[in-house]
Amino acid sequence: MKFPVTASRRAADGHHRGVDYQDCVTILEKVHENPSGLPRRVRQANVARLLAALGRPERGLRGMLVVGTNGKGSTCAFAVSAVAATGARVGSMPSPHLQEPRERIRIDGAPVTRAEYAAAFTEVWEAVERDHLPVLAQGLHATTAAVHFRQSGTSLAVAEASIGGSRAAARELDLDVKVVTGIGLDHVRLLGGSLAHVARAKVEAAQDGDHVVLGRLDPEAASVAAQVLKERSGLSVWRMDHEIRYTARTVGGAGDRGPTTLVDVTTPRGVHRDLPCPLAGAHQHHNLAVAIAAVDAMAERGHIREPEGGRLRAGLAATSWPGRLELVPEARLGDWTGRVLLDGATNPQGVTTVAPEILRHTLTTERPGRPPVLVFSAFKEKNVSGMLAPLPAQWPLVLTRTNSHETADPADLRSRLASAGRGPCVTAEDTPAALHRAGDLAGPGGLIVVIGSHRLVGEARTALGLPPV
Repeated sequence: MKFPVTASRRAADGHHRGVDYQDCVTILEKVHENPSGLPRRVRQANVARLLAALGRPERGLRGMLVVGTNGKGSTCAFAVSAVAATGARVGSMPSPHLQEPRERIRIDGAPVTRAEYAAAFTEVWEAVERDHLPVLAQGLHATTAAVHFRQSGTSLAVAEASIGGSRAAARELDLDVKVVTGIGLDHVRLLGGSLAHVARAKVEAAQDGDHVVLGRLDPEAASVAAQVLKERSGLSVWRMDHEIRYTARTVGGAGDRGPTTLVDVTTPRGVHRDLPCPLAGAHQHHNLAVAIAAVDAMAERGHIREPEGGRLRAGLAATSWPGRLELVPEARLGDWTGRVLLDGATNPQGVTTVAPEILRHTLTTERPGRPPVLVFSAFKEKNVSGMLAPLPAQWPLVLTRTNSHETADPADLRSRLASAGRGPCVTAEDTPAALHRAGDLAGPGGLIVVIGSHRLVGEARTALGLPPV
């Protein structure tokens, strides 16, 4: 698959021309269709060959790879804030993106420009074509990030695995601190239909000699993790509620800037007190503790200096992570104005975790006859009944589709939910139409809750006029 004719890669004099960012986006969309027809495992295996063809851009990278079912993005955001507080320049690779692919490559938390993304992507795609190395889209994302880090002289990285762990493209970057945020039942078609299968797929990201940080795990997942790690040699392992502990408390209130959550985190390396947790939800206290333990592991290995307490607290206080319990307090959709709450929970465990915060937002919004309205979309394989179960059945539901080829048809979603006993349910052809329909149902000043997929959240942010961040 060649670059589009509008993006000539080589000028007549042999000098490189810039490739348009939109051409990169188009190629990524085509890659999802697998035009080569190669099995997934073959395209996964080509990532290592592609990195070799690119001259090993990952060589010299140090840092952490974060895997898990939920909480990876928030954990990475906290970790980037903490590493940047040491004064070091840090690259990161969140997955997935919400609005634009360039969000997957960040320096000190900020996405690269379209021109920077296109420059790195061009180098990668030329190698794919030259050496006939088709990869999955996640392989393109990981190798493009590695190339940009080399181009920009960035040697520290916080990388997020997409699906799985042992087969994740980002594992090929050979980062020696491995973090497992938690294990839940998701992506069963690819990872297996039991918690044990999913745990093995995630924890097998660890390699000999790594420093492994384990978040809080279900007993079954913890047992499998222990078995997998026994198969490795030379590991250092820190586990939540064992080597890692944390406590959280709320301070402040009326008369100041409002309540603040402070977290104390203890690791084998020391105690970090009064760490602010600006992301909403009790689950973020755990994610913050995991991130701090991982940063301590990086310091233990000599990758970074120990973060100074004041700078660490200031950096963490500024942490944000769009699309995760993100409230748009003055949203406008045509003639409608109200509030929109966005969350990228994509599985029953994730929705159950954020449901208390969603319900908290309704306390100041819900009115007789005008409850909050859900806008929902999900991938075809998802347990949609389980995802919606934690939320009130009487809330009106607008089912829609995103522009992803993996998204479920709204009519199919409606059929699958017919026996779930949910309240009013309508369908909409796309995300903007779904938001406008939800605004009609919620009424002026009402609350719309957008949930079910990261792609849906991204399209909603675009429809609301919010820029990629």
